[in-house]
Amino acid sequence: MAMSRALQLSREDLLRAYRQMRTIREFEERVHAEFATGEIPGFVHLYAGEEASAVGVCMHLTDKDAIASTHRGHGHCIAKGCDVHGMMAEIYGRKSGLCAGKGGSMHIADVSKGMLGANGIVGGGAPLACGAALAAKTLKTGGVAVAFGGDGASNQGTTAESMNLATVWKLPVIFVLEDNGYAESTASGWSVGGDAIKRAEGFGIPGVRVDGHDFFAVHDAAGEAIERTRSGGGPSFLHLKLNRYYGHFEGDGQAYRRDGEVARLRAEIDTLDRFRRRVTEAKLLEENDLAGVDREVLALIEDSVRTAKSAAAPKSADLLTDVYLSY
Repeated sequence: MAMSRALQLSREDLLRAYRQMRTIREFEERVHAEFATGEIPGFVHLYAGEEASAVGVCMHLTDKDAIASTHRGHGHCIAKGCDVHGMMAEIYGRKSGLCAGKGGSMHIADVSKGMLGANGIVGGGAPLACGAALAAKTLKTGGVAVAFGGDGASNQGTTAESMNLATVWKLPVIFVLEDNGYAESTASGWSVGGDAIKRAEGFGIPGVRVDGHDFFAVHDAAGEAIERTRSGGGPSFLHLKLNRYYGHFEGDGQAYRRDGEVARLRAEIDTLDRFRRRVTEAKLLEENDLAGVDREVLALIEDSVRTAKSAAAPKSADLLTDVYLSY
C-alpha cells in the first residue's frame, strides 16, 4: 500500500495541522463553557469532533481560494486562517470582531481570507461557492472554491442545482459533504436516500468517500480533488463520514442520540488522538512537541476570551454602516 501523502508532510506542516485542529477543539470547548454563562448572544453550533475535515481540506488552499461554510462554521474559519481573537470577539458581539460584531457565530466571515461566511440557510453555501468559482475561472486567478455542507444540505435543491451548474460550466469547485449522521435531530440513515457518491456521479462529478476522523485520509483525498479541480478538471466531490460531539446547537438535549454515543466516539475514534498516535508511532513528532502546542493553544484561547469580554460593543451609530458596497 502506498504511503499516505500526508505522512510525508514536513515536520512544520504536521505541527501546523495539529495546531489548527487543537485550536478548533479548544475554541469550541471554551465557547461551549462560555455560552452556558449566558454572556454570548444568539445561537452557537459547535464543530468539535470534525476537525480533520476542515484542516485536511483547507491545508491545500490559499487566500485566493474561497470556502462557503455552514451554520457550524468556527472550524472552517480557523482552518482557513481567520484570526482567533477576531472570531471570539465576533461571537461575543464586539466591534473588534471579524464582522464588527454584526454577524455573530452563525454569520461569521472574513473575505480577506477567502472565508465567505457561515450560513444559517441549510444548503446555502453551495451556490455561493459556485459564484466564487465562476469569478476565479473568469478572472483566471487559479483559485478554487470549496462548498462545505452537511447531510441535511445534501437533500436541498440548492445543492443539486449547484452541482448541475458546476458541471455545465466546468467550475473549479469542490463539494465537501460533512456527514455527521444527523440533520439537526434527524438521522441521515433515515432521511437521505441512495448513495451520496452516486448522486454526485449523476451530475458527472467524480467523488470519493473518506473516514472524516482520519486527518491523513482527508488530506490525501482533498489534495487529489483540489489538484484535479485547480488544473481544469471541473468539480469534485468528497463524502466525509464523521461525528460531532455536541448538539445541533448549544442547548440541544440530544435525546435522539444513543446513551453513551458521544463518550464512545471520544474514547475510540477521536481525530486528535488518532493524529497523535500516528505521528508519534512513526517518529514524525514527539509528545513534547504536541504538548507544547497544547499549552500555546490554551493560552491563545484564554487570551481571546479575556480580550473579547473587555472589548467595546458596537454603538447605535454603527447600525447602518456596511449596508451598501460601492463598486
